[in-house]
Amino acid sequence: MKIKPVEGRDVPDPERGGLFPPEGRNVEPTNYWLRRLADGDVVEVTVESAEPSVEPAPATRRSRQEEA
Repeated sequence: MKIKPVEGRDVPDPERGGLFPPEGRNVEPTNYWLRRLADGDVVEVTVESAEPSVEPAPATRRSRQEEA
């Protein structure tokens, strides 16, 4: 899961030492990180799809002649 610290919080990083980077990174969902998440020290970053969403074309009305 990708997480980052809440703005204004310094979160220790036991895996790499020092503080967790403000831009966040991927971590394994260990008890430590799940607890930080539950306590509100970090937030999970959702990665949006890089593919543009394609909306279907609007339906066109058929004339009565086309329906017959």
